[in-house]
Amino acid sequence: MVRKEITDYIEQHILPQYETFDAAHRTDHATTVIERSMGLAKHYDVDEEMVYVVAAYHDIGLQFGREMHHRESARLVRDDAHLRQWFTTEQIGTIAEAAEDHRASAKCEPRSIYGRIVAEADRAIEPMSILRRTVQYGLAHYPHLTKEEHWNRTLEHMAEKYAEGGYLRLWISESDNATKLKELREIIKDRVRLRQIFEQIFEQEIK
Repeated sequence: MVRKEITDYIEQHILPQYETFDAAHRTDHATTVIERSMGLAKHYDVDEEMVYVVAAYHDIGLQFGREMHHRESARLVRDDAHLRQWFTTEQIGTIAEAAEDHRASAKCEPRSIYGRIVAEADRAIEPMSILRRTVQYGLAHYPHLTKEEHWNRTLEHMAEKYAEGGYLRLWISESDNATKLKELREIIKDRVRLRQIFEQIFEQEIK
C-alpha cells in the first residue's frame, strides 16, 4: 500500500511533467508503467512504495533529452528533497539506481529487483502499441523525414531492438512480455503485414 501523501505528490508534481514529452512518453505511458510495476511487485518481497516511485520517475529525465534520460532520471530522484520525507538515503539510492537501470538498451542487468521490475514493466510489449509509439517518436523527433524514410527508420528500430538478436532483454518471468514479444516478432518477419500496419498508423498520426 502506498501512502496517500506520496501518491498525491507524484500525481500533482511528477506525472504532469510527462505531458511535455513526445506522444510515446506522456502521462499515459507513466501510469501504465506504474500499474504494471505494482502488479509485478506482488510476486516479490519488495517495498511497494519504492516500486511506485521508481516507476513514476523512470522517464522524467527526458526533459533533458533522450540519450542520457535514464541518468537524468536518477539525478532528479537524488535531488528531490521531498522524497527524504518518506525514504532513507539508502532507499533513495536504490530508487535512483533502478530508475537509471530501466533503459532497454542498457548493457548490464538492472542492479536490483526494483530495477528489474520497472524495466520489465516499461517494456509493456503490446505489438500495435509499440509500432504506433515508434511512428509517433519518429514524427516528433524527425519531422523532416519523408514517409519512406520513416518506414526505413521503423524497420531499423524493429530489427535493432525487438527482432531476434535485438538488444531488448526481459527480466521477470511473471510478466506476459515473452508471449507478446513472440507475437511482435512474427509481425516483423512478415514485411507485407508490417508495411500495412505502418501505413495505417502513419496516416492516422499525420491527420
